[in-house]
Amino acid sequence: MQEREEVLRLEAIAGEYDSLSNIELVNKSEITYSFKILKRFLDKSKHLRILEMGASNGIMTNELVLLENITLEVLEGSSIFSKQLRERHSGLCVHNCLFEEFKPKNTYDVIILGHVLEHVINPCEILELTKGWLNEGGIIFAAVPNSHSLHRQAAVLMGLLEYEYSMSEADIFHGHRRIYNFDSFLDEFKNANFTILKSGGYWLKPLSNRQIAESWTAEMIESFMKLGEEYPKIAGNIYVVATI
Repeated sequence: MQEREEVLRLEAIAGEYDSLSNIELVNKSEITYSFKILKRFLDKSKHLRILEMGASNGIMTNELVLLENITLEVLEGSSIFSKQLRERHSGLCVHNCLFEEFKPKNTYDVIILGHVLEHVINPCEILELTKGWLNEGGIIFAAVPNSHSLHRQAAVLMGLLEYEYSMSEADIFHGHRRIYNFDSFLDEFKNANFTILKSGGYWLKPLSNRQIAESWTAEMIESFMKLGEEYPKIAGNIYVVATI
């Protein structure tokens, strides 16, 4: 019953995603910048088998398919997003099922959890699963929104949020179940007995995505993406690179 409810929930979120087109530039910039960070940790000297979990509308996928010397698989719970990915990328291996139901035929050198752990029912269970899917020396790259982001701190001062970790309208719309801060995010990996190789942040975000989309240029957004790496504890997004 829980699995069926989760599938329906994912389909509902996917069905409404096109309504975010007015902030597409900001969303795309966030994900493509996280891809730039991911690339720093890819071993270009060997062929890599990569699994992207929770590809959503495929912004990260669009970047991954351009990489050389890789085999890419995508694991996506929504049939709507899965269909779109197959249509956009002919020949791409897309597994349409819940993470908890996935039975991989291969193991992977890189597993990507881009804005995934804030959505799932049990993050610890998902991380335990991925440990069994990683090759020796393989890495997990994960990113999530940061509750201590500058824009969320400002929202609390303005009375728009009760606490930094309170759910905003955008959080509810996206189907978030939790909002991590830097320490609680790292704790997920430590509790699952991962070794953290690198952690950081990006996107020093002073306003909401909707407000930024109304007046900022692509150059302004990119500059604040970079600036967030200098101030990870208050950046809009935080990331971890970990291994077993």
